Amino acid sequence: MQVEINRPDKANAMNASFFAELRECFDSLAMDPACLAVVLCGSGKVFSSGLDLEEHAQTFMEMTTPAPAGDVTRDPARKSVQIARFVSGMQDSLASLDRCPKPVICAVHSACIGGGVDLVCATDIRLASSDAWFSIKEVDIGLCADLGTLQRLPKLIGSESLARELVFTARKFPATEALQAGFLSAVHDDKQALMEHAVELGSHIAARSPVAMQGSKINLNYARDHTVAQALQHQALWSSVMLQTGDIPAAIASAQKRKPPPPFPPL
Repeated sequence: MQVEINRPDKANAMNASFFAELRECFDSLAMDPACLAVVLCGSGKVFSSGLDLEEHAQTFMEMTTPAPAGDVTRDPARKSVQIARFVSGMQDSLASLDRCPKPVICAVHSACIGGGVDLVCATDIRLASSDAWFSIKEVDIGLCADLGTLQRLPKLIGSESLARELVFTARKFPATEALQAGFLSAVHDDKQALMEHAVELGSHIAARSPVAMQGSKINLNYARDHTVAQALQHQALWSSVMLQTGDIPAAIASAQKRKPPPPFPPL
């Protein structure tokens, strides 16, 4: 399954419709037995320029403007709850990629800025073209990256120092450096080669048992967020059910005969 950010005239900036449609899309794919893997990409010249500041300008103005005297509907307590709901809604939209049990492959070309980095950090496998670059741009406009980059990036690259440098400086993080840091799995010469690899990888994953694939993602995510002991216990409970699947003998038989995996029943 291929999902494309399609606002090329706005450099794939992330507006309110984007966040609503992204969550609806991935929550739907999570429940769709026909979807076995997802390739996420961007149309046009760049992957994403991040949050649509033009559309959100009014929202930011309302957040930063003190309430008029006597306006009891916008006192600090109520205003803070409204802002928290606004941020949490966008966080939940991007988290839909993480909680989707299907592996999500992200194919990044050219610029990936601000909220675009938050989005990419929520995917499972990250690929890029050689012209790709990332920038955690929020500090340059007086913001703290609040949609997932601060929580996910240090774990993805395994270096608190590099993660903090990228956050504090907003500098460009080119594809070659991102590959060396472990943020990317591969870098390709151009967008065409990138997409060919992403689709090929998605097809390879989709040909495997959905019980194995979805179980692997669910347990990887659980292990990331819990102790080793807790994750092992979770895995044992998971396996006590999932090892009873008929996919295992079917896959073993194909492997012994050196044949491609058989078609597996939907999950």
